[in-house]
Amino acid sequence: MKLKFLIEYKACFKQDLYIKLLKPKAQFIPLTCHGDRYWQGTIDLNDDAFSLIEYLYVVKAKNRIIRSEALRFSHKLALNIEDNEAVVTDCWRDKLNDSFLYTDAFCSKQPLHSTKVLSGSLNLRTWCHLNKDCSLLITGNCDYLGNWDVNKGLPLTQIKRDFFTISLNKQALPDSFKFKFVALNQKTGEIFWEIGPDREISISGKTTEYPAEYEVKLYPSFPKIAGTAIPVFALKSEGSFGIGDFGDLKLFVDWAIRTGQKLVQILPINDTTMTKTWRDSYPYSSISVYALHPMFIDLRQIGKLKNTRLNTKFKKLQKKLNALGKIDYEEVNNAKIEYLRHAYADNGAEILNSADFSAFFNHNKSWLIPYAAFCFFREKYGTADFRQWEQYSVYDCNEITALCQKNAQNYHDIAFYFYLQYLLHTQLCAVSSYAKEHGIILKGDIPIGVSRNSVETWSEPFYFNMESQAGAPPDPFAKDGQNWSFPTYNWERMEQDGYSWWLKRFNKMSEYFGAYRIDHILGFFRIWDIPTHAVRGLLGNFTPSLPLSVAEIESYGIKFQYDFMTRPFINEDLLNRLFGQYVNEVKKKFVRNLHHDIYGLNDDFVTEKQVEAYFNGKTDEKSIKLRDGLYALISDVLFIPDRNYPNRYHPRIAVLDDYIFSRLQPFEKEAFTRLYNDYFYRRHNDFWYREAMKKLPMLVNSTTMLTCGEDLGMVPDCVPWVMRNLDILSLEIERMPKDPGCLFNNPEKYPTLSVATTGTHDMSTIRSWWEEDPMLTQTYFNNVLRHEGKAPKVISGALCEEIILRQLQSPSLLCVLPLQDFLSIDEKIRFENAQEERINVPAIPHYYWRYRMHITLEELLSNQKFNDKIAALISASGRN
Repeated sequence: MKLKFLIEYKACFKQDLYIKLLKPKAQFIPLTCHGDRYWQGTIDLNDDAFSLIEYLYVVKAKNRIIRSEALRFSHKLALNIEDNEAVVTDCWRDKLNDSFLYTDAFCSKQPLHSTKVLSGSLNLRTWCHLNKDCSLLITGNCDYLGNWDVNKGLPLTQIKRDFFTISLNKQALPDSFKFKFVALNQKTGEIFWEIGPDREISISGKTTEYPAEYEVKLYPSFPKIAGTAIPVFALKSEGSFGIGDFGDLKLFVDWAIRTGQKLVQILPINDTTMTKTWRDSYPYSSISVYALHPMFIDLRQIGKLKNTRLNTKFKKLQKKLNALGKIDYEEVNNAKIEYLRHAYADNGAEILNSADFSAFFNHNKSWLIPYAAFCFFREKYGTADFRQWEQYSVYDCNEITALCQKNAQNYHDIAFYFYLQYLLHTQLCAVSSYAKEHGIILKGDIPIGVSRNSVETWSEPFYFNMESQAGAPPDPFAKDGQNWSFPTYNWERMEQDGYSWWLKRFNKMSEYFGAYRIDHILGFFRIWDIPTHAVRGLLGNFTPSLPLSVAEIESYGIKFQYDFMTRPFINEDLLNRLFGQYVNEVKKKFVRNLHHDIYGLNDDFVTEKQVEAYFNGKTDEKSIKLRDGLYALISDVLFIPDRNYPNRYHPRIAVLDDYIFSRLQPFEKEAFTRLYNDYFYRRHNDFWYREAMKKLPMLVNSTTMLTCGEDLGMVPDCVPWVMRNLDILSLEIERMPKDPGCLFNNPEKYPTLSVATTGTHDMSTIRSWWEEDPMLTQTYFNNVLRHEGKAPKVISGALCEEIILRQLQSPSLLCVLPLQDFLSIDEKIRFENAQEERINVPAIPHYYWRYRMHITLEELLSNQKFNDKIAALISASGRN
């Protein structure tokens, strides 16, 4: 059978169009161009008995793919192998309209069937999102199609998820006819006609035809979803071991079902074990982008140990740790690992020899082997900093693979980590399956960075810029910016292999989750790149970026002075302002006089890292004042030289509030302010748009997960362009408006493609926020909630409910609220101390993530009055 493909595509000079055949076997089929845009090609199936093929179109230049259609919206053909030939007409498809509907979050379970293709037929192919219990039909203005009578319409067959086809007898059709698609609810009889004008098509000849696929929109409004955000570690049940686990997550899914919710959102769950201290509690600094954290293993599912004495010991320890109000991260992890080592001794060999483990290992060995070896060496050498290891500090794939073989000397110790990951995988898969069966979406979180001491930086160092640190510029939560200490990505290297590193990461996530949040999506446009000698984020610059030349700087009307503008400006006045009574001590120890009242930093205190090292461990008030004052001196510059192009410069972020800016003449201030605003808010928009569009379309369309982006902070104008283009949901928070001219967001005006929430894990809860700034709270109370009089000092449950209802009633597709804020509406069950509900404080670089629920999941599930109230709120907002 020969398939002739026709497609219209305007390619650039020296670009060629190919069909990338996906099924039944992968291959590229070159197309030839006629005219300047009409391409055609032929696939000879050699009479192979294939009933279905899948393919997409790609553009190549210099034998390299430079553009591709979306993988998850690949073209599909049901075939009749008895036909000698068929003609396929296609259109290029980057994505579907309303592509978010074709994700796991909104997909209703529909059975798939094979279909019969008539010889010499007209075969219609259709993408369509169907509601539950509906079937898709075609009807039109001829007898064969039922003359617009739905009851006489012809049913389409779903051959792939959301993809339908029908084979029409050409002989029964007129040469030209009109038609529409229509959905029929088989249970209620409700009819949904396709939105839009009638479709029309003409046919000719006896050849089997496949017109371009249709996109069918049947419903005028989109389904809206309510859910709850909670870190797994914060969950608490009667049987958990001092920290939330995957067994607790299943209980939390039960609560979501009970209250009419459709989504549960969690924080990252990857292994962060580096120091074996509380500092590893930070979930966004993983040692592996694939491996799950062993602390999330539900020990109850493993069963009792063979040693009765040990069972008694761990039972006592479980009760002790579970009774704590906050997580004792170190003791919990030490205890659970000890228990798991005993369990490994009891049943590890049996599990490692099982068929299920073998399947898991073979599917995951590309990351599992280096991860297990990394953990083994971390234990052996007492550090996760692989640069300090006596052996294997430089990764060698062959050597590491040999070390992990069953007959290797240390296999038993290394295989312990295989064992842990298998348990984690099976337990999380069980939760994921359970959630899907009950219509609950699990939403995961993809951190933007990886630890400097991680499996990936060890085994794939070429993907990272180790001389840089990723972070974020200053924002309302961190006035000095944030330094995450992650290496930045070598995007140029990642582009060379089609971003395979990211594709594998996204596909691993899709094994568990139906939706995900891209942490700091701005990092796919540009990252805040901080030099390794810096501690805070003020001395960073965006990468990639377009730094300014001296000529460009001076074109704004300001004379460039290298020494004054790029080196810390320190004078007598500034020293007195910063250090007060300690100024003489500072002059003796930390700075030196250059001339007149101008000073320079001493060589031992030129960088923030040097200052940090000197004051390490000193927490008294004087030391903190001296340290922070020296930090302020070091960052008191107008421009930062670019590290790659020394003769080009970046204006220093947030410098308009610094001392050196105050020293400029009025005309210089005006000129620098114009330069600053142009640089940070206009100069890079098109540039960063192109950078993001190199990566995100491929990644977003590589899975069927719903994509949400955390787009908070200093957001360039191009970010909403890209997110709207790719149907990525934005994050909307009432008290964190994206319009700098507004005090508050208006939930009524949230975009449809968004996630509405009252706050994130980096923010205070509703109750804490209410008490932070009384003047702001008063404004919100009077002008937003429309209440008269003085705002109460402590927010009532009724006011919390009012705030929550504002989010639930927003147009946002998703409304995902922190559990703490849901609990706040009931004054009988909410936590007494609102400050204890905080998960993270971004302004504190090393924060202890140890928040736990103050009630158990069993208590929450049994509280009928509260659960009925939550269910009623969700139902009233149309999110059920």
